[in-house]
Amino acid sequence: MTSVSLQPEDRPQTIRVLTFNILSADHANWERRRQVARSGLRAIRPDIVALQETTPGQARDQTTDLLGPGYHVAEHPSRSEDTVGSALASRWPFTAVHELDLSVAPRVPFAAAVLAEVQLPRPFGLTAFVHHGAAYQFGYERERELQAVACARFVEDHLAARNDHVVLLGDFNDTPDSSSVRFWTGRQSLEGLSVAYQDAWEVKHPADAGHTFSPDNPLVRAGEMPLELGRRIDYIMIRSGTHGPTLDIADCRRVLNKLVAGVWASDHFGVMADLQVPAHPPGTWHDLDQR
Repeated sequence: MTSVSLQPEDRPQTIRVLTFNILSADHANWERRRQVARSGLRAIRPDIVALQETTPGQARDQTTDLLGPGYHVAEHPSRSEDTVGSALASRWPFTAVHELDLSVAPRVPFAAAVLAEVQLPRPFGLTAFVHHGAAYQFGYERERELQAVACARFVEDHLAARNDHVVLLGDFNDTPDSSSVRFWTGRQSLEGLSVAYQDAWEVKHPADAGHTFSPDNPLVRAGEMPLELGRRIDYIMIRSGTHGPTLDIADCRRVLNKLVAGVWASDHFGVMADLQVPAHPPGTWHDLDQR
């Protein structure tokens, strides 16, 4: 497990955001994995957390068990008893939570996104955290495109031209060169819409593939995709306004990506980012003394 020792009080004017697919509790000896995940998450002490593959109907309790007390939890809406769930957790209360059904095609009867607003301490202010869900199946790129467009349009309609901070995170089940992720990062339009979000990992590690679903982790080869070659599919992204992203990425790293006492926490690695408000806000000029 990656050692991350910075505490919130040691990180002035930053927030720590994390996304982590915990792997459904009915796989790979959850009780052993739970202890590793629990210890790792509590050492990292994130401020905002997106968890995937939580137990439907129990995501709130499961999230509290893993993170500890002091978090507010928004559970994704569940469509069926046999599907895994997702949850978004925050150290600060949610001022509003909005749900979006992403069942955009017959082949994806269950999918959802959650947009949660949080009044963060200064200098951040009101910030929207969007926990995106996307189809996992190979060959479902059309569905992931439709889900990305639906989620992006939902965010834009909600903002109504406001320039609030928006942090997008989750397991996108797609690689950086895919059409759905290219859409998110502003490299192409889809369905007559274009947006631009800055990929935190790409900013801090432009030359590192940063796989979050990797055959280096034995749980990947032991699972339903035994021929997996390795992909980066878990993301933290910052929405851009006209002049670029509204938040600066101070740090981004993979976490929960090491063997601990013979146990892997999940078949995914987590992604963590420390975010801050830039001293020079995009869209403004910084006067230079050229004398």
